[in-house]
Amino acid sequence: MSDATATEPSVIATRRGRIGHMLLNRPKSLNALDSAMLHTMTAALIEWRDDPSVQAVVVEGAGGRAFCAGGDIRAIRAFAMAGQHDKVSEFFSTEYALNAMIDEYSKPYISIIDGVCMGGGIGLSVHGDMRVTSEASLFAMPETGIALFPDVGATFMLPRLPGALGMYLGLTGARLNGADAVHAGLATHFVPKAEIATLADAIAEDGPAAVAARAQSLPPFSLAPHRATIDRCFGQDSVAAIEAALQAEGTEWAKEALHGLHHGSPSAVMWSFEAMRRGARLSLRGALAAELALTRAVSVHPEFHEGVRAMLVDKDRTPKWQPAHLADVDQAAIQALFA
Repeated sequence: MSDATATEPSVIATRRGRIGHMLLNRPKSLNALDSAMLHTMTAALIEWRDDPSVQAVVVEGAGGRAFCAGGDIRAIRAFAMAGQHDKVSEFFSTEYALNAMIDEYSKPYISIIDGVCMGGGIGLSVHGDMRVTSEASLFAMPETGIALFPDVGATFMLPRLPGALGMYLGLTGARLNGADAVHAGLATHFVPKAEIATLADAIAEDGPAAVAARAQSLPPFSLAPHRATIDRCFGQDSVAAIEAALQAEGTEWAKEALHGLHHGSPSAVMWSFEAMRRGARLSLRGALAAELALTRAVSVHPEFHEGVRAMLVDKDRTPKWQPAHLADVDQAAIQALFA
C-alpha cells in the first residue's frame, strides 16, 4: 500500500459493524503522525462519542510493519529552525489533547499494535482501554536519542510502571517485544500475529470480548532476571547516581543499559529524568500541560536540532552532543527549562 495521496487519506475512519475503525495510513513513513492525522482522529472520536451505533473504537496501522513509529519529528525540526514556533506548538498541543481525549473516552478504545510502536504511537495506544500486541510488536520510547524527551503523557505513564521500569525505558530507549510490553504494562493483551489481521473484523462483529477470546498466555518476561537490578539502579535520585550504580553492577546487562544511557543526548537524559520525576506527582492532564511547556524550550534547543539531523535527516547516526558527557551538563540550565 502506498502512502496517503489526495485520493487515499492518511487516516481512514469508517464505521464497521459495532465499531468505529481508524486505519493509520502512511505505511512508507511507518504511519508517523502529522497534524492532518491528529485532526482527523480527533474529529472521528468526537463524532463517534455520541453515536449509539458505535460501541467501541479500534485503531490499527497500515502496511504490516508499524502501528505508529511516532510523530513527524523532521517536520517539527524544520518548523522550529524556520522560526515557525506556532506550527510546533499547534502540533504538540493537538497531539496532547488527543492523548487526553483517548484517556477520557467514554467507549472502549482498542489499539491493535502489529509492528513498531514508538513515541507518538505509544501516546495513541497506552491511554486507551485495550492495547493488543503480538510476537511481531516492538515498543520503545527512544526520544533521548534525538534530544527530545518521553512525551505524549509518558512522563505520567512511565513512573507508574512497576518499580523503576519506566525510568529505565525512558532514559535508555530500551526496546520491548510484544509479550514484554504486556508484562511491563504498556500493553494489555497478547494475540498471535496470525490472528491479528482479522481481529478488527472480529471486534466489529462480536464487540471487545473478541480480544479476550483470542488472547493467549504470555511467555516469561525477558527482563524478569534483571528487575531487581533495574529497581536498584534506576530508582536512584539523580542521573549521576544511576550512572554510578550501573557501573558498580559490572554485569553485561548493566553495561548494555549504561550504553543505552550514554547513547542519547546527555542534556536530554537530564531533562527527561527531571520531567519523569515531576510527572510522577501529576495527573495525566497536568503532565501533558508540563510536557507542552517543555516542548517550547526543547524544540528550539541546539541538541534537538542536532539529534534529529543525525538520526532522521542526514542519518549519519553520529550526533555531536554538546556537552558530550553526563557529568558536564549544567544542572542549573536543566532546571531553568522547567521554570
